[in-house]
Amino acid sequence: MAHEDDALEHERASWKPSPGLAVAVTDPVQNPGLPPHRTRMTDQDPAAMKRAVRTVYTLFYVSVAASIWAIAAYMLFPIESGRIIDIRHNNLFIGLGIALALLAIGIGAIHWSKAIMSDKEFIEPRHATRGRDVTRAAAIQVFDEANEESGFGRRTVIRNSMIAALVASVAPGIVLFRGLAPFDSPEHPDAGNPVALLSHTMWKEGSRLAHDPTGEPIRAADLTLGSAVHVIPQELAELSHHDGYLEEKAKAIVLLMRLLPDQLIESEERKDWSYNGIVAYSKVCTHVGCPVALYEQQTHHLLCPCHQSQFDVTDEAKVIFGPAARALPQLPITVDDEGYLIATSDFNEPVGPSFWERH
Repeated sequence: MAHEDDALEHERASWKPSPGLAVAVTDPVQNPGLPPHRTRMTDQDPAAMKRAVRTVYTLFYVSVAASIWAIAAYMLFPIESGRIIDIRHNNLFIGLGIALALLAIGIGAIHWSKAIMSDKEFIEPRHATRGRDVTRAAAIQVFDEANEESGFGRRTVIRNSMIAALVASVAPGIVLFRGLAPFDSPEHPDAGNPVALLSHTMWKEGSRLAHDPTGEPIRAADLTLGSAVHVIPQELAELSHHDGYLEEKAKAIVLLMRLLPDQLIESEERKDWSYNGIVAYSKVCTHVGCPVALYEQQTHHLLCPCHQSQFDVTDEAKVIFGPAARALPQLPITVDDEGYLIATSDFNEPVGPSFWERH
C-alpha cells in the first residue's frame, strides 16, 4: 500500500514522452528554479505590518464612504429639470463616487496581497482533473492554509471592511436603476402605471386615419386591394416633439390593410370594426414591442422582424407562430361623410407588449 502515499503515482506514466509526439534532446533547457526570496518590510517590522493593515481597511472604508456619496449625489443633484448643467453635475458627482469606491477596493485588495498576505513561492505540479481522495483532502488543506496565510479568517477588521465595501459598491447601481423607473407627478399622474399608460392612445371617435409621417388623411376609395399603409392619427402630425410626439406615436401607430371582405373571419362583436375589407391593427408587437411591419400579401400574415412572431390578418390578427402572447389590438374604423377613414373609438385593450399587470 505504499503507492497510496504518492498522489501522483498513477499519472507518472503519462509524463513520459511518446516517440510520436515529442523528441528527446541531449541538452534540454534547464529549470532555472525560483528567484531568491526577498523578505518584505512588513515581515521584518511588526509596526510596518500594523500600518499596512490600517492602510488596507482605511481604503475599504473610503470605498464605503464613496459609495454613500454616490447615492447622496443622486439625491442632491436631481436631473428632473432637464437642464444640461443639472445633468452634468449629476453625472459628474455620481461618477466620481462610483469611481473612487471601485478604485479604493482595487488598491486595498492589491495592497493586502502585496504587503500582508504570505508571499512564499511554491510550485504546484499539474495533475488530472479528478484526483484521488488523498489529493482532494490535500486540496482542502490548501484552502485552510491559504486562509491562515492570508489572514482572511483571522484579520476580522480587514475582512469586514472589505465585505462592507463590496456591499456598498453595489448600492449606487441599485439607486441608479431605481431612477430609470417612471414615477407619478402632478403633471403626469399615471406615469408609473403601465396599465393606464398603454390602455389609452390618441385615437378617439372621429379621428381621421392619416399617412405616417405626413399626416395626410386617407380615403377608403384610395386603398387598393392587398395594400398595407402605415397610419397615425391626423392630430398626431400636428404635435411637436416637446409635447410628446414620439411617446404618443409609439402607442398609436397602426398598420392599415385591405382584403376582400369575404376573406375576413370576424366575431360578432367585431363585425362593424372593419370597413369593406379594410382593417387596422396596432403596429406594436405584443411580445416586446417591436414594429410589426412585414406584410405578406398572399398569405395575409403580419411578421415581426425581431423574434419572428406571426399574426393572421384574416382572423383578427391572432398569433399563429412565435413568442407573442396575444393578438394585435384592433382599431375600430369606418368612414365619415367625405369618405375618409376614421376611428370609431380608441383601442379596446392595452397596446404593446404583454405584461403581468395587464388585465
